Amino acid sequence: MLEITIGGKKFKATLEEANAPQTVAAIRKMLPFKSKLIQARWSGQAAWVPMGDFEVGVGYENQTSHPFPGEILIYTGDVSETEILLPYGRCTFAADMGQLAGNHFATLEASREELKEIGETVLWRGAQDFIMEEIA
Repeated sequence: MLEITIGGKKFKATLEEANAPQTVAAIRKMLPFKSKLIQARWSGQAAWVPMGDFEVGVGYENQTSHPFPGEILIYTGDVSETEILLPYGRCTFAADMGQLAGNHFATLEASREELKEIGETVLWRGAQDFIMEEIA
């Protein structure tokens, strides 16, 4: 289980260990992870955490281009930079060169209203603190 803090508000997220064991193991090595969550540029109703040239160390696993709201992806980088994507509404994962697929490694336990609030916050108030930690 993860605890994800977005702009001071805490959420739980279920790790997708059965479907993405290598990705989950790589995420655990990154924890605790602290960065900023910002509005996505090409993916629609989603926010993202840019990670530049960070090496995750895994390839595609449990990948999707069309995550449901709350399904958290990590793009491990090849044609675009490494990033975490958090969809809060309708989304097609993309970058400036076109559609991408990311590894679905966790699912946020949040209501539609809470997801909408995340989206409105990053869209209208800008970058939010993003902290990801493992909890028992």
